[in-house]
Amino acid sequence: MNVSTNDKIAVVDYGAGNLHSVLCGLKRVGAAAYVACSPAELKGCAGILLPGVGAFGYAARSLRDAGFTDALKEYAGAGVPLLGICLGMQLLFSGSEENPGAEGLGLVSGIVTRLRTCGLKVPHMGWTGLGGCKGRLMQGVSDGDYVYFVHSFGAHSNGKACATAEYGETFDAAVESGNVFGTQFHPEKSSDVGRKILKNFAAVCGAGTET
Repeated sequence: MNVSTNDKIAVVDYGAGNLHSVLCGLKRVGAAAYVACSPAELKGCAGILLPGVGAFGYAARSLRDAGFTDALKEYAGAGVPLLGICLGMQLLFSGSEENPGAEGLGLVSGIVTRLRTCGLKVPHMGWTGLGGCKGRLMQGVSDGDYVYFVHSFGAHSNGKACATAEYGETFDAAVESGNVFGTQFHPEKSSDVGRKILKNFAAVCGAGTET
């Protein structure tokens, strides 16, 4: 890999994430980023973004098969900022009801369960207001601001929520645990609010400017 990774956010390519939209989202806020296709390509990065679409079990297995599972744990443990988006946030937990036995990263304590929607349509798809906004990731974001969700499972952390949302039940819309962050919604598809969040993450990383 010829590109210098210093001051850049590594977007993990493990075959289960929408890389294009995430890269475009980072570019819109001026954050320098690149795609990391192997753990070796994480070396020297300013921060790591873990996207995710599809099923928990498949994504967890893909991460492991690509060698990223141990690497992500190591980098997060060393203090490198890590942001998981959508399924990427769920992968920060140890497991999910979606695929019992499949092992996540175990970086955030809590559980991931199927949404108890009280008869509302699943998946939860569309714009929903946030509540309980706090922390570095949600700086400048207010309760009631709308973001875009597409999911059928929701995380319930042990006190690490930095924003919540409701769809039949209350679930963690975003989490913050030290240098580990997650958003169940898609900031790259969430207009001005999403741009604030990506900009906040870039600031935490100390990421350079896209040129």
